[in-house]
Amino acid sequence: MKIISLNVSMARTVQYKGQDVATGIYKSAVSGPRMVRRLNIDGDEQADLKLHGGEHKAVYAFPSEHYSFYEKALNKGPYEPGQFGENLTTEGMLEPEVRIGNRYRVGEVRLEVSQPRFPGYKFGLRMEAAEATMIYIKSMKTGFYLRVLNEGEIQAGDVIKLEFENVRAPTVEAVHKLYYFGKNNIPAMRHAAQCESLGREFRDEFENRIHDLEAKVRQ
Repeated sequence: MKIISLNVSMARTVQYKGQDVATGIYKSAVSGPRMVRRLNIDGDEQADLKLHGGEHKAVYAFPSEHYSFYEKALNKGPYEPGQFGENLTTEGMLEPEVRIGNRYRVGEVRLEVSQPRFPGYKFGLRMEAAEATMIYIKSMKTGFYLRVLNEGEIQAGDVIKLEFENVRAPTVEAVHKLYYFGKNNIPAMRHAAQCESLGREFRDEFENRIHDLEAKVRQ
């Protein structure tokens, strides 16, 4: 496993349906090391802190293996690293294998998988295709967010080492599938909600769904 590309950007203003919107999704590759801090990477900025950034979404990783899929699906490209708004374009880390709570080391930096990404309208804007969001959801090729356990410098080409595999936790793909397609699966939602490494927004969503489903049964 390794980092193929390290990508950052400051927020910029773009047009969406005649309105100015700020976004940090237009990331591009940088050379040399960058400092990874608890809430972001030096030179990177999240525009909407309600939906992006924070402790549980400090760093976004996206598999390089998915690039060709999207190029064919959207009939666009070739895409450059950072196209999906990711900080880390990775190799060897796929959603069906990467588990929530897995911990990885890159030099002195330690990262923990926190949750999948669910796309907003800015993803479709970046991909210049309205259908991109639905393809993203249905394909489950989403990448994942990481929280920073130890700060330090990283750069393209660095090796990523698995430090701890959270074998009892669901995979990134399983959480994505549950969020979008498993809304009545109480056992799986309870299992995910009990995973302390899963981002709070996902845990709250699953707990609320369980509560509503169980309330309907009692009626």
